[in-house]
Amino acid sequence: MKRIIALLIAAMLVFGLAACGGGSTESAEESSAETAESSSGETAAEETQNNKDVLVVYFSATGTTKGVAEKIAAITGADLYEIKAAQEYTPEDLDWNDSDSRTTHEQNDPSVRPEIGSDPVSLDGYSTIYIGFPIWWGEEPRIMDTFVESYNFDGKTMIPFCTSSSSGIGMSGKNLESNAGSGNWLDGERFGGGVSEDDLKTWIEGLK
Repeated sequence: MKRIIALLIAAMLVFGLAACGGGSTESAEESSAETAESSSGETAAEETQNNKDVLVVYFSATGTTKGVAEKIAAITGADLYEIKAAQEYTPEDLDWNDSDSRTTHEQNDPSVRPEIGSDPVSLDGYSTIYIGFPIWWGEEPRIMDTFVESYNFDGKTMIPFCTSSSSGIGMSGKNLESNAGSGNWLDGERFGGGVSEDDLKTWIEGLK
């Protein structure tokens, strides 16, 4: 009788170990499948990122234009490139009431070309470029002229936009087009810093 009980216990142990082993293998397979699926998803996301053909270029001394540029990039799924001045603009530089401030001198001289401090951007693969800037003294900041004169925009659709509290875009878009000498330039648009995404979507859809 004892021998029979011992044999039964041994059989139960064998079945128990087999069941545990099978569960372990299944878990490993599921984990492997999840890892492969995750890697596949990441690869697909990377490919989507690399296939973008829209770029938003912007210069923003105070952050206002940056906020609008980021909204446009989010709506269009575009990449972002920030134009940074080699010599950063201080609040004193931006004082339009000071006839001796740096920006006053720059805006009063159309030939001035402030140096860009950010790394160059490759425009390969981009077919549409939004280009944003604040309005200074009724025009584009001179550093925007530096930028457009540094690149070839052949075959690209250029869409200017600006930010200001009240001043319109004026001749800024035409100035940039003339200085660039390449690209298909559309009429620009002026926005306040607090422009909504809905308003930006309406504008973007109207460009098509």
